[in-house]
Amino acid sequence: MATQLNLPSLNPSKTLNKTSLIPSFSFSNSTIMKPKIKTCSLSLKMSLQQQPPPLIDSLNNSDYKDSIIQAAQASLSNCLSETNLHLSIPALTSKIRGKVRDIYDAGNYLVLVTTDRQSAFDRVLASIPFKGQVLNETSLWWFDKTSHIVPNAVVSRPDRNVTIAKKCSVFPVEFVVRGYVTGSTDTSLWTVYNKGVRNYCGNALPDGIVKNQKLPANILTPTTKAEDHDVPVTPHEIVERGLMTQDEYDETSQKALNLFEYGQRIAIEHGLILVDTKYEFGKGPDGTILLIDEVHTPDSSRYWIANTYEERFQGGLEPDNVDKEFLRLWFKDHCNPYEDEVLPDAPEELVCELAWRYIFLFETITKSKFQMPEKEEPIRDRICRNVSLALSSL
Repeated sequence: MATQLNLPSLNPSKTLNKTSLIPSFSFSNSTIMKPKIKTCSLSLKMSLQQQPPPLIDSLNNSDYKDSIIQAAQASLSNCLSETNLHLSIPALTSKIRGKVRDIYDAGNYLVLVTTDRQSAFDRVLASIPFKGQVLNETSLWWFDKTSHIVPNAVVSRPDRNVTIAKKCSVFPVEFVVRGYVTGSTDTSLWTVYNKGVRNYCGNALPDGIVKNQKLPANILTPTTKAEDHDVPVTPHEIVERGLMTQDEYDETSQKALNLFEYGQRIAIEHGLILVDTKYEFGKGPDGTILLIDEVHTPDSSRYWIANTYEERFQGGLEPDNVDKEFLRLWFKDHCNPYEDEVLPDAPEELVCELAWRYIFLFETITKSKFQMPEKEEPIRDRICRNVSLALSSL
């Protein structure tokens, strides 16, 4: 006959003496290990005090931001909205007015003046103080950093708003690279995905993606460079239409993906997410493929604050952005920016906020302080003087 054992229940009754189940130990005073409490050294305390505030706090609330906003307000009537260098510099034979840049023909070179014009929805929406300088200097920083991936067309940088570049045979294709499903324009990935498109520019997209979600891998969604608007196109169509040869497309598309991956890596090191961007390429006189136009600017790219992205995404909120997306959203809320003939003026506070965000992005990425333009000399006069001097030495 088996012996019946009286074992305590896994859920003991109230009458069970729980202390009987707990082994007891006794320590003498000599064996008790008292934890040593280390005091912070002076250098550690100073290091902790010197830690920069979270990036989102610097973006939204700081005395420095207030000073930039005030400077932008004071410069609203002095934006660089138009240039006409060809009327005063004989070496410049013609001018092409782009959405943001004024491009001058200087023989074997192009003089690219980045203005303060703000474009979106294939039209100019406003002029943003200091924007042209920010874009030009941001691009030049990235051109320097990415020359190991692909050579670029930059020849000289004679002015804060100006780049002189080699004249290239430009491919009529914009290489748009995306890491997230987002956006508000007609060609943005979220807009087309939300309409039910599941194959976009040759990329198969699964069901169930939500706005602002990270893609499993970066994708390329090229567009043709039309005068009035960009048209999505597949790699097969690019080659079939003779816009590029297969070899040209293969080489250039790989360089675009490499540039974007590198840009994402640099951005995250600085507390930002490079969400998407566009690149343009051309062929130099010797047939070398060159990176042209601009690189990873807040005009050509979307940037989000990295350390708030996940929480806001999980909460169904828009990411904290450091680009022109909030300006796009304002216009979409107040008009039809694609069809309305006349658009409302962007509010002054919105314009100044965008000026601050562009400067914030420049300083966050480059780790250098933005130099405000001097007030003593008009910007147009300064540009004209510097370009004339630069061309005379080429």
